[in-house]
Amino acid sequence: MSLRAQRSNLKVGAIIVAAGSGERIDNIDKIFVPLGGKPLLAWSVDTCQRCDLVQQIVITLNNNNFELGQNLVKERAWSKATICLGGLRRQDSVKEGLRKLKDCDWAIIHDGARPFLTLDLIQNGLKAAMETGAAIAAVPVKDTTKLADDAGLITETPQRDKLWTAQTPQIFRFGMITEAYKKVTNEVTDDATMVERLGYKVKLYLGAYNNIKVTTPEDLALAKIIAQNI
Repeated sequence: MSLRAQRSNLKVGAIIVAAGSGERIDNIDKIFVPLGGKPLLAWSVDTCQRCDLVQQIVITLNNNNFELGQNLVKERAWSKATICLGGLRRQDSVKEGLRKLKDCDWAIIHDGARPFLTLDLIQNGLKAAMETGAAIAAVPVKDTTKLADDAGLITETPQRDKLWTAQTPQIFRFGMITEAYKKVTNEVTDDATMVERLGYKVKLYLGAYNNIKVTTPEDLALAKIIAQNI
């Protein structure tokens, strides 16, 4: 059965992770830095707002940008969205976001600093997640990658065609991801790692090379170029 046929039965919530540590670009909290005529955060939330597969959105923010987020929800008429105070670590913020989702079968977790989320990334991710219960957007590594020891000496050159760069969105059965967040407490770099550690299989699906994460001024400069061509 297609996603379109299942739409009325899907219960999908999205968590947009934007609590961070208040990194600043041009003296502005990076998540609110202007990009193509609107705050960077608005790009991904706008996409979730207009996606008819998503019923609810939780945006995790920190104390410093919480009020800005509340104002943005009103200004952009995000009827699906609520604001949630995040935690010290990314995974703490996601855990808080999961607590705010109500009556969900599927959870989409996306970095607010990745502005170029698309409807296709959401739809294709849900299709892939239905195969195993978990799926993440990723792109094949283009460059040769080296593993090195603490002295900077190469220990291994992995086979490049087996390597992928993980992105978000990362999509999970709600029960699976909440179980992972209860049982895995040590620090991890992405949500899929938690699920993997419980022995679940995670499906990769093709992301997009322009689905970049804006962390530095150089990233923002590239994002502005991408935004001009969308």
